[in-house]
Amino acid sequence: RAPKDLGRIGDLDGRQLAAEPPPYAPPHDPKLPWSMKGGELNDASGLSRTPVYGVVAVRSRDDVGNALTFAKANKLKIAMAAVRHSMGGHAFDDHALVLDMRGLNSIELDTATKTVRVGAGATWHDIQNAIHPQFAVKAMQSTDIFSVGGSISVNAHGMDHHAGALDGSIRSLEIMLADGSVTTCSRTLNAELFRHVVGGYGLFGVILSAELEVVENAVYETSRALIGSDAFPQYFDERIAGDNGLGLFYGHLSTATGNLLDEMVVYRYDAVEDELPEDFPALGAPGMVGLKRFILNLSKYGSAFRSLKWYVEKTLEPKFESCTVPRTAAMAEGEACLVSRNDPMHDSVPYLFNDLKGETDILHEYFFPRAAYPSMIAGARKIMLEHDANLLNASVRVVDAADIALPYATEPAFSLVLYINQRTDAEGNARMRALTRALIDLTIQNGGRFFLPYQLHYTAGQLLASYPELPSFLEAKRQYDPEEVFVSTFYRGISQLVEGATAA
Repeated sequence: RAPKDLGRIGDLDGRQLAAEPPPYAPPHDPKLPWSMKGGELNDASGLSRTPVYGVVAVRSRDDVGNALTFAKANKLKIAMAAVRHSMGGHAFDDHALVLDMRGLNSIELDTATKTVRVGAGATWHDIQNAIHPQFAVKAMQSTDIFSVGGSISVNAHGMDHHAGALDGSIRSLEIMLADGSVTTCSRTLNAELFRHVVGGYGLFGVILSAELEVVENAVYETSRALIGSDAFPQYFDERIAGDNGLGLFYGHLSTATGNLLDEMVVYRYDAVEDELPEDFPALGAPGMVGLKRFILNLSKYGSAFRSLKWYVEKTLEPKFESCTVPRTAAMAEGEACLVSRNDPMHDSVPYLFNDLKGETDILHEYFFPRAAYPSMIAGARKIMLEHDANLLNASVRVVDAADIALPYATEPAFSLVLYINQRTDAEGNARMRALTRALIDLTIQNGGRFFLPYQLHYTAGQLLASYPELPSFLEAKRQYDPEEVFVSTFYRGISQLVEGATAA
């Protein structure tokens, strides 16, 4: 589905995001596969409406090269997009030529090396379908809707705390640079380029393909543990950190106003010894979509309904859990619920689609040192209540330090993921801005960082306190791309903030 179109948040810390159109717009080259000439794009927030020069529907690397040649000859800027699930204009810019990468979606599995080479526009959903049932993705988000190129550009992480973020499972990348040349980079080959492309938000070149590690598919037994949220650090140390048999996990925090963030349901996927059956079922869509969407939308209408949603999750949902792996006679626990490794992440979250008028649902994520967990959760609870935030979901994830140019974690960390509903009028945007800045301040006070793929509601001071590497990151950007061909609204915004702060 296309993103909702609810307008545009006009500024970043007082700096206007809209750019004046160029005095001359060249005719669209008829040799390029345009899917749009002119028009406007938006992203998953619905609040980033942006006029663009046009959109090229990429089907081959020649399309990328030809579009780049045309753009440079006509002094146009280029942005890369796929499913557009970032929320701050990361996938386009005013009057830019946008490359829609979704057609660059080839998938080639090498069973001998346990790798898969994929086009940047391939989604995790398609990759899982291609390698299932023998193999599973090693590292990806907890949902499968995202493109590989977009995931690499933010260094996404997911439910496997052993595998870590995506950077750890990338064997190599093919990149088209601003001069039109194509190069390969990895941890050991053109390593500096690799460190800037991964988590580089599409600013250093066009990702054409990626070689990713996969793992053999496995059977997991699912279980849930209801704990006090303040007990999670001890639970993590004793039951998760050293447990090599735990394949996947995540924790959901209470969204009920009466015990906000006080309880946690820990979802566990523990490996069992059973081999995959030969008649292993194909990956299916998640169940109860209509009911989940109804309960989620109902929770937007007051604290009583948010309490109901939490009650349903911790009490009723386990009774309707979907188990996809048939048990064999050799399996001891006949009542256990078994799934494959691919199943928990094969979720396109259709129940999150919001077509209600005048509102949107916004993601936040905050990373902080593991020792800061009690302070961070207590502070977030206080802020959410003070701002009367309409919190739809809250979860805790685990990440490690990443050796990339712009890391969101520089030491072992937890992250707090928040999914918050807002009105899309001026008051709703102002309330979300105030809430976001309060949460960023809390994160900085606890030695952490906020995640950059989301709304542009931060100040220059908050940005540089969280990412002191930004000046050198932007300097490297201009070394690899001296004409600043590759752009986005996000790039323009953070560049202005950093330049203004360093000039002050």
